[in-house]
Amino acid sequence: MKKVIVILGQTATGKSALAVKIALQLPSGSSTKKGGEIISADSRQVYRNLNIGTGKITEKEMRGIPHHLLDIVPPKTKFSVTEYQKKAIYAMADIIKRDKVPIICGGTGFYIDAITKGVIFPNVPQNNKLRKKLLRKSATALFRKLEKLDPERAKNIDKNNKIRLVRAIEIAQALGEVPKITEVKPLYKFVKIGLYLPPEKLKKKVEKRVKQMFQDGLLNEIKKLKKSGISNKRLKEFGFEYWQPTEEKVIKETLKYAKRQMTWFKRDKKIKWFDASKKIKLPKNF
Repeated sequence: MKKVIVILGQTATGKSALAVKIALQLPSGSSTKKGGEIISADSRQVYRNLNIGTGKITEKEMRGIPHHLLDIVPPKTKFSVTEYQKKAIYAMADIIKRDKVPIICGGTGFYIDAITKGVIFPNVPQNNKLRKKLLRKSATALFRKLEKLDPERAKNIDKNNKIRLVRAIEIAQALGEVPKITEVKPLYKFVKIGLYLPPEKLKKKVEKRVKQMFQDGLLNEIKKLKKSGISNKRLKEFGFEYWQPTEEKVIKETLKYAKRQMTWFKRDKKIKWFDASKKIKLPKNF
């Protein structure tokens, strides 16, 4: 069975850098080429022009390693997890066909599960009448409603994101519940490496990263998105609740996101965890 490496975990833990390092170290079928290629598993980094706010890896940081599923759709275009799943499966097969090792890297748990666990997604169309009714309610009221409909989904959702809450309720009411993730026989051997940081160290790392984001031009990036016709509602769908951001707001929201990431990943007992604040000793042969 062919091998696929998965680098996952909290935001600001160095996942991208580790993935590149591993890709550079892996041998390939050709002595002149490096053996790994990276497939992004980030629900926001698929969009073009969302660079600073999503912490997207730069060309320099890629160090010549091919990266897949970055910058593949414009911000105005909806991109579902089902579409991601299809593209990621194709990318894995293509990389393996060329005698290289796919390295999935990212912090979007739903995307990673879609690839590694073969989640089957329901075809539930939008119910505009229901959506209009639900969007009149507060995020707190929507979260309470979802808790009653599907407590498991409620545990892992951003309870302040009305768009995602409405979609979860929409699916739950159509099917009776939000579909649960089911294990299927995998096509590949997935080696899962998780990165985390102790709370205080994570806070310091996030604070440092956010400060750098502002220095790099986060405010200008958001202004350009709005100028191009991206609505505040759409920005919220990207997780930019802080569309008029301050450093304090972004730090607070990022730490909340990191907590939700760990809640999701802790369910997977196949992940081998490493403290990102320490030197990570990985096996030479995965």
